[in-house]
Amino acid sequence: MNSYRKIKKQLLLIVMTLCVVPWMVAQTTYTTKSKKAIQLYTEAQDYYVKNNPTQAISLLDEALLKDKKFLEAYFMKAEIYQQYKQYDKQEVELLKAIAIDSTFYVPSFYNLGVIMYNTGRYDQVKGYMNRFTANNKNRRSQLKPEDWIAKAEFAKITIQNPVAFEPRNLGLAVNSKYDEYWPSISADGEKLIYTVLVPRDTIQFNLGKLPKTSQNFKEDFYASRFSKGEWMLREAVISINTDSNEGAQTLSADGNWMFFTACGRSDSKGSCDLYFSKRTQYGWSTPTNVGSPVNTPFWESQPSFSADGRTLYFVSSRPGGIGGKDIWKASIIGFKQDGTPFFGKAENLGAQINSEDDENSPFIHHDNQTLYFSSDGWQGLGEMDLFFAKRDSAGEWQKPVNLGYPINSARDEIGLVINAAGDKAYFSSDGLGEKSAGKDIYEFMMPQSIRPKPATYVKGRIFDKETNEQLLAELKVNQLSDGELAASCESTSFSGEFLVCLPVGNSYALNVEKQGYLFYSDHFEVNENSDVKNPQILNVYLSKIKVGGAIVLRNVFYENDSYQLMSKSFVELNEVVRLLSKNTDVKIEIGGHTDNVGSADYNLELSKKRAQSVFDFLVSNGINANRISYKGYGFSVPIESNDTELGRAKNRRTELKIL
Repeated sequence: MNSYRKIKKQLLLIVMTLCVVPWMVAQTTYTTKSKKAIQLYTEAQDYYVKNNPTQAISLLDEALLKDKKFLEAYFMKAEIYQQYKQYDKQEVELLKAIAIDSTFYVPSFYNLGVIMYNTGRYDQVKGYMNRFTANNKNRRSQLKPEDWIAKAEFAKITIQNPVAFEPRNLGLAVNSKYDEYWPSISADGEKLIYTVLVPRDTIQFNLGKLPKTSQNFKEDFYASRFSKGEWMLREAVISINTDSNEGAQTLSADGNWMFFTACGRSDSKGSCDLYFSKRTQYGWSTPTNVGSPVNTPFWESQPSFSADGRTLYFVSSRPGGIGGKDIWKASIIGFKQDGTPFFGKAENLGAQINSEDDENSPFIHHDNQTLYFSSDGWQGLGEMDLFFAKRDSAGEWQKPVNLGYPINSARDEIGLVINAAGDKAYFSSDGLGEKSAGKDIYEFMMPQSIRPKPATYVKGRIFDKETNEQLLAELKVNQLSDGELAASCESTSFSGEFLVCLPVGNSYALNVEKQGYLFYSDHFEVNENSDVKNPQILNVYLSKIKVGGAIVLRNVFYENDSYQLMSKSFVELNEVVRLLSKNTDVKIEIGGHTDNVGSADYNLELSKKRAQSVFDFLVSNGINANRISYKGYGFSVPIESNDTELGRAKNRRTELKIL
């Protein structure tokens, strides 16, 4: 079993199977007296360890021809079939062995109960588990047959209450005769990257003679773009793909960062590590190891990067967890010289998410509140099932909820991702539609009961206002209600493109900063009635810091018909403090402007007092008063017509001008 696990790690997405009792291959005495049968059996062991199951099975069949009552041979065949999820063949071998001697290996009944569960024959689970319990003399066994009985009962009830599920194959531009799985999609739904299990020998593959092992296959990345209502023909990500395995990737919300898993590289800290790459003008950058404390000498894989641009969720087998494989997270605390992020302490997500068995394929939705993942520990329908959990108001994870039948089945379900709007999911399956040569990527509309909170996004480009040069700049989105940072990212250096997510249910301040430039600000209301499928498209023009340069402080707000600053203005005003602190030779004027409702004298006085309120804030936060002046302009300098409410709203503004 242990030797198989070492081999299995080389294929990233072939997830560990449910807990069964393995047949212990190290034997000193046997149930046969045939020396030839024993010789064939021990040779089969060697091929099994060397990951050649076909030859191992062939030798075991020869051994059984020498002695049809050679129990050990049946049990080893059953274990091999179990490891490759050929449960029907595993069942046949166990039943043959039990027919010869039902008391020789009592855990066979337990394993048969697990087979019944894994193959959806839930009514038969209880019978086999009860036979195991009745015959098991090891009362201190850690096996829990009652848990499997409960799982089977849960599965039956779940199947009787199906959810809406109509999967659609993404088509030949994305899928092929190879296995496609582990989709990752950008928040705008336009960039799709996924893993493809590529044969090293296509001739042998076409002949159907290649077992899915690391010697015969490798994992590569392919990408497709969504344009004019359809997916474009896929292309290999040649700047990252190697002759080894790359898989189990995640994209940042803007599609410009990728974290992925690779195994056995020269800079690896363990068997499989997480790596980082970012999109450049010439393709994806040379991957770099994320490093400690994310990577350890143990197994790390299956990352998911939060849409706020700060937190990496991943699966690890490191000590200190709750089960065999747990979901962990770590947050960015800085950047290396080459631009690779580095992370703080890794934290286990705790017993509300992680079970005593295995968890896999975490996906943190763009709302940053809903986590989807696979587990064989929580109650499901077989093997790995898909679950979701939401944070409560205190930020604690609530109990996971099974996504239901037929989304979940007796097979493994892993690698689900969901679009920003929360209504469409993408996943991989080999058991849908017409008979398939392997796994394909599908999409389906999410049932309302299992959707996350929707999120929308703002995307566009950043330019130099004078030269139209596309700029690399930093973007931050803060919640206006409490000033908390909601998301951060950078525009690309080669195109100026950016995308930031805005979960429904808040008001947000957007700030764009670049050294040597005045910042740009804007704000967005994203309430429950917002149309998340019509995101904001915004081109931002930054002005260099020079005399005469000016910006509108769009996130400075006052109480109605008053000069009293509202607390949600502090996010923006703190940006002004930062700007002036970084540029100590700059002097500014704060200008207040109003619409034309009311008398000229009234508006002139109101605009002056509003400008003074900003002046007072800046001085109280450490800016020398000699560097700031303020002035009220009333409605004498409109930037829009005052004939409409929208125009009047734009004219009510606070400006910062470089003196």
